[in-house]
Amino acid sequence: MTGGPDLASARPAAQRLDLGPGLTFVPGYLDRLAQERLLAEIRDLARRAPLFTPRMPRTDQPFSVRMTNCGPLGWVSDVSGYRYQPTHPQTGEPWPAMPESLLDAWNELARFPHPPEACLINFYGPGARMGLHQDKDEGELAAPVVSLSLGATALFRIGGLSRRDRTRSIRLSSGDAFVFGGAARLVFHGIDRILPETSDLIPGSGRVNLTLRRVTPAPAA
Repeated sequence: MTGGPDLASARPAAQRLDLGPGLTFVPGYLDRLAQERLLAEIRDLARRAPLFTPRMPRTDQPFSVRMTNCGPLGWVSDVSGYRYQPTHPQTGEPWPAMPESLLDAWNELARFPHPPEACLINFYGPGARMGLHQDKDEGELAAPVVSLSLGATALFRIGGLSRRDRTRSIRLSSGDAFVFGGAARLVFHGIDRILPETSDLIPGSGRVNLTLRRVTPAPAA
């Protein structure tokens, strides 16, 4: 899908806050109009690639979030393991193309010379959470992970390179962006909980999180 809104021009320049090596927090990256436009694009994507419930490897236990993807590759999880694949696990259809608006956000925030290949779209309803984990299924760890938040505020927990490292909590509100890469590319992170009635963008205190990732090694110069 092309021709989406240019997120960089849809709002004034947002302040980038350096929270440590490789950690960048950009509160208010998307203004309300940009949020509404992006949410409309996500709803269109979800009509073509329906939300599904990923399941834990080995135990087959369901996640508390539902998800879908866009871009050439999509992340899936089931009893056989975590992986990226080019097709939806239920429909067998290719993932929808990534909107230009998300490519614009990657170009502005990631500062990486090659495009993302996957955008994970996670929907958090009331009570949904995500345990501490590392994003390490990608073959290109030199590229950062870019996260965009829409809807209810989430308590985002971020730690270090070991699960035992000290953690801290950050509130991610609708329109916020967060980037981790470099020395922080493999930090443990997760969502403790969703704070109800903190945004009216998505009915029922829902939250959508989008994470853009480069999956395969970038071509040599």
